[in-house]
Amino acid sequence: MKILIAGAGEVGTHLAKLLTREEQDITLLDVDPSKLETIGANYNLMTWVGSALSFDTLKDAGIANTDLFIAVLPTETDNVLACQIASSLGAKKTVARIDNYEFMAPGNRDFFTRSGVKTLIYPEYLAALEVITALERPWVRHWFEIHDGQLILVGVKLRDNAPIVGLQIKEFAMAQRNFHVSAIKRRHETIIPRGDDRILDGDILYFTTTRDHVDELIDLCGKRNYDVRNVLVMGGSRVAIRLANLVGDRYRIKIIESNRERCELLAERCPKARIVYGDARDIETLRDEDISDMEAFVALSDSSETNILACLTAKEFGVPKTVAEVENIQFIAEAENLNISTIINKKLLSSSAIFQMLLDVDSTTSKCLAMTDAEVAEIEVKPRSKVTRAQVKDLKLSRDMTIAGLIRNGRGQLVTGMTTIEAGDSVVVFCLSGALHKVERLFN
Repeated sequence: MKILIAGAGEVGTHLAKLLTREEQDITLLDVDPSKLETIGANYNLMTWVGSALSFDTLKDAGIANTDLFIAVLPTETDNVLACQIASSLGAKKTVARIDNYEFMAPGNRDFFTRSGVKTLIYPEYLAALEVITALERPWVRHWFEIHDGQLILVGVKLRDNAPIVGLQIKEFAMAQRNFHVSAIKRRHETIIPRGDDRILDGDILYFTTTRDHVDELIDLCGKRNYDVRNVLVMGGSRVAIRLANLVGDRYRIKIIESNRERCELLAERCPKARIVYGDARDIETLRDEDISDMEAFVALSDSSETNILACLTAKEFGVPKTVAEVENIQFIAEAENLNISTIINKKLLSSSAIFQMLLDVDSTTSKCLAMTDAEVAEIEVKPRSKVTRAQVKDLKLSRDMTIAGLIRNGRGQLVTGMTTIEAGDSVVVFCLSGALHKVERLFN
C-alpha cells in the first residue's frame, strides 16, 4: 500500500515509524527539511520537501497512485484542505486530523465526505472515550470490545495477591478454559506467550474472552470492582472538555485548572462540571478539593512527567483509580511499571484508527488496537486463504502472533489448537509490531 503522510511533526513522524514496520510504501512530506533528515536516514521510507497544499508538490510526490493520504499538519484547516486537494488528484482514501468536535457531528460529516475528506481523526475525542472506558471498568488497565462486544480483550496488571501468579500458561489454560492469554507485557517487553511461559507478579496480562466470563477475571487477578462516581481532573485541556461533556451526569466531575482565563472558558463549555482555579500539583490544593473522597483522579496536563507524578500523589491519598495522559511514548513503559491504573496516549489512539485502514477488509467490521510494541487486529477471512487449510495447531504460525478468538455467525468464541478457521469468520489476531503484514498474507 502506498501511503503519503503530510506533516513531520510528532504525530506524523510517529505514524511513519510505525507504518514502516509493516513494510508499507511510505512517503513523509513536510516543508521543513530539518524535520525529515533524521527519520529519512534511519527508517525505510521516502521523504519529500514541499507543501501539502501545493498541487504541483503532491503530483510530484505521486499522489495519483496513493492508496492512503494522511494529513497531520499543525492546523486542522490545512489538513482538511490538503485532503481535498489530494482526493481531487487521485488519492483513494484521505484522513485529516482535526481539533474541532463540531466537525464530527453526524449532520456535518457528509460535508467533508462530499469534499474529499473520507475520514476525520480527532485525537482528543478518542482520548476522552478511553478515559470513560477506564472509569466504567476501574479494575482493568485496557478494555477493547471486538465485533460489538462478542469478544473482549482485557489488560490487567497483576500483583502478588493474584491466584494465577506463578502458574505456567498451560496450567492456567487447563484450569480456565474460558480465557485465552493473548500477550504478556513485562516491563519494557511484550511477549506472545507459549505454554511453558510463567505468569509473574507485575505482569500485565491481555486476556481474550467473551462477555459472559469477563467478571470471573476479577477474582482470578486479585482485583475488586467498584463504582466510580466522584472524579477529580487535573488540567482543563480539550480532552477534559470532551470528557466532561460526554459523561454528562454519570460522574461528578471536578476540574482543577491553573489558568484563570482557561477556567472561565471551562465554566462556559462544561456547565455540568465544577471548575476550580488552582494548581493540582500542590498538595494543599488537593486536600482542599477532598481528593481522599474521590474514586478516580485523571491527569490531563500538557506535561507527561507532571501527570505521572500527580497520579502517584493521588494514589498516596488513597484514590483507587488513576489515569495519566502520557504523550512521551518513551515514558509509557516506565509509567506502566508504576502504581498508575491506566495510561492514555493520543498518538497511539490515532494510530489505532489509522491502522484499521491498512487492513484489506471491510472497514465496518475491522478494528485495530495499536500499543507501543504490539497490535490487535480483527480480520475477515477470505475464501481459500492460507489460514483455512488446517487446524490452528498445524498452521505453523510465527512466534510473533497468536490467534485469540473468532466471530462465526455473529457469535464470539475462543480459538484452540483444534479449531479450524473458515472463510467468512472474523478472526482476532494479537501480534508484535511489524508482523501485521504477515497476518494479512495469511488471511487474504
